[in-house]
Order: sequence, then structure tokens, then C-alpha cells
Amino acid sequence: MDVETRLQLIKSVGEEVITEQELRELLETKDHPVAYDGFEPSGLSHLPFGVFRPLLLQDLVKAGIHFKLYIADWFGWLNNKMGGDLDKIKKVGDYFIEVWKAAGVRNVEFVWASDIMSDREYWKKVILIAKNTTVNRANRMLTIMGRTQGELQETAQYFYPMMQTADIFALSADICQLGLDQRRANMLAREVGPKLGWWKPVVVSHHMLMGLEGVKQPEGFEENRKMDVEISSKMSKSRPQTAVFVHDSREEIKKKVMGAFCQPKQTDNSPMLEYSKHLIFRRFGKMKIERTQKFGGDIEFNSYEELEKAFRDGSVHPLDLKNAVAENLDAMIKPVREHFERGNAKELYEFVKRQEVTR
Repeated sequence: MDVETRLQLIKSVGEEVITEQELRELLETKDHPVAYDGFEPSGLSHLPFGVFRPLLLQDLVKAGIHFKLYIADWFGWLNNKMGGDLDKIKKVGDYFIEVWKAAGVRNVEFVWASDIMSDREYWKKVILIAKNTTVNRANRMLTIMGRTQGELQETAQYFYPMMQTADIFALSADICQLGLDQRRANMLAREVGPKLGWWKPVVVSHHMLMGLEGVKQPEGFEENRKMDVEISSKMSKSRPQTAVFVHDSREEIKKKVMGAFCQPKQTDNSPMLEYSKHLIFRRFGKMKIERTQKFGGDIEFNSYEELEKAFRDGSVHPLDLKNAVAENLDAMIKPVREHFERGNAKELYEFVKRQEVTR
């Protein structure tokens, strides 16, 4: 595969690329650049984790990327996930790996934070980064934990941004391929890397899927209002009423989707259109809306742009769109849901389901 094709595949994953020229140069010099994304083991898998992330990984692997999925167990510990119980966090990490495998994730490397942190050189990196980061910047970076400065609970949480930045270099990551909500750690890595004799990683930040309730008011995660709205409105497993999970039944998915925000002819900030664009068209390349002849009969769209135009002009009613979205989401979730109905996977699911999700 030529460089241009690989570049376009990776760009299709990123909502923001810093910078495209650096990414091009990286692909010209490395056949298999290393990219990573990290996840705190924090509860049951939802659409962004169990459906969207695997879809993005497929294109990255196709582009020749060596991807490292980082199970951030110690980060979950610092962030008081699972009540701050590290043993429970590790068990949820095993569940995460099982979700990815069930979703068809192949040809990636799984790395545990607790494994790389046993190296004293890792902690040297953490201290060097901390010595090159002001207190004010460290305060602002707490948002990568999904928290604002006013929510700081423990001094230990100040280690989090420095550790996340150190991860990039400990993992030999050429590309930081995380969500937009993690860009502050990635930008710090770009600044301190060359200063400390390392490298400047490319940042390819992916989109944050919106929750079922639609747009939420900005919570102060980013100075850029558009990014702040996207981060504040993302689907979160800590707000289960606004999320679709990979264990939801067909009936549960339908019920949740039917109650989702969806205004007629409104194409901005619409969860239903967002799932159509980022999940359904990305996975299937088309979308069929079934309806009676009384309401125009079945219609099939071969691109998201066609669907958006039809919804904007009123040719597609919100109820028709919701029905189609629910059916397609169930088709994507079904293999994962069924995988967890037996054996060790079922035991892991039952364990995680019993845990109290802590924000």
C-alpha cells in the first residue's frame, strides 16, 4: 500500500491531526509506526469502546500501524475507578481484552500499565516530564482524567498527567491515537519530547461519540468551545441512562434509541445522525430505512451525505431514522453480546456487572 493511501486511511480516523506533514514523513520513513490508545478499566463496555474503537482499529491496522492497546490499570487506581480497588480494576482489564476480541480486534498488542511501570526508567521519565511542566499546566491537564481542578480528591492524581505523557515514550509510540479529550497530554509530549532528547509524537485524535441525550453544556475541559462541547457531551458509562452498552438486548437498544434526542430536520448535534455517520456507514457503507408505503416506502442511502440531506429536508422522519439506527446498532452489538453469554466471558461480564461504577 502506497504512502498516500495509508495517509488517507489514518486521516479518516482522526478528527484532528497534528500535523499532517509530520504524519506523512513518518509513513515515508517507517513501514509500521507504533500508535497507542489507553483505557482505564472502569465498567461495562459501551458503543465508543466496544464498537467504535474496533472500527477505527481496523483501518489503522490496514494502514500498517502497529497498535498498542494500553490497559491503564494503575491509572484507574489513581482515578478511583472500581472504588480504588486495584484487584477489581485488573479483573475489569481482563474483561476489556475479552470485549475487544469479541468485537473482532486482531493484530494488535495488549500492554498493561502495571507491567511497564516496573521499570525504574519509566519513573525517571515521569520525573523529567514533571520538572518540565508548570503547576498551572498540571492543573489544567487534570481534565484528561475526566475531571476539572475543583474535583481533585488526592495529591496522587497529580501524577496522572505526567504518567500519561511518560507512557508515550515508554511505549515507543510514534502516534498518539486517543480521543480529543486526551489531547493535553499529547500536546505536552510534543513539547517535552524533543527537549528531553526523545521525539515529537504525531497526534491523531479521534471523534468522541455523543450520548443519547445530545449536547450538554460545556464543563470546562477545553478552552476551545467546540471541543469542550464535544468532550462534555460524550457518551459515558458513568451516565448509563445516556449510553448504549454492548450487553444491551435488542429490546433495550430499541427503547434507548427511541428515547434519544432527535429533532426533525435538525442535523447539528444529533446523536442519531452521529451514530449513522461514525458507526453504521463506517461499518456497512450504506443504510436502509424501512417504512410502509403510506410514508414513502423503503429507502436506501449509499452515503452519509445523502442521509443527512434527506433528514434536513424532511424526507426522513425522526422515527424512521431511529428505527433504522436501532436495527443497525443491534446488528453490530449482537456478536459481542452473544460472546458474553457463555464460558469465561460470561463470568467476567457477571463480575463487572456486579461492581459499582465510580466516576
